[in-house]
Amino acid sequence: MSNSAEGSLWKGALIPSALVAVLCVAGSSLLRHTSGLWGALMASATVIIFFSIHLIINSISKNLDPIATMALAMFSYFAKVLVMGAFLVIVTRTTTPAAVDRPAFAVTALAITAAWLGGEIRAFLKLRLGLPLPSASDNGGLDGTE
Repeated sequence: MSNSAEGSLWKGALIPSALVAVLCVAGSSLLRHTSGLWGALMASATVIIFFSIHLIINSISKNLDPIATMALAMFSYFAKVLVMGAFLVIVTRTTTPAAVDRPAFAVTALAITAAWLGGEIRAFLKLRLGLPLPSASDNGGLDGTE
């Protein structure tokens, strides 16, 4: 993928995610007041950062061999899960539900995740990337000749 493709994916995912985030922050603020506002804001930042890191890793690993790409992807996923878990533990232990509304956080995180994934899939399908296919003479050594 070229840089323009990665930019298109990020833009395609960020726009619907930002719209959903604004709606969730407004709705949580109206329903849960200040604690809903903080819960929704924290979820918005967390989800957008989490998924943006994924696209950054893709751009870094585009020229690496498949094993290095997989290792980098697994490391980044493991690191994101650990950091996310630590973040949630810290928020849970240092704040009260009256300060940061947990249901507002959860609903916002799920809604933005769905919007991000939907936007990224839509942007990917619009790219119309051509996949390199093996030639007819190259059958992967299945005929015994390599």
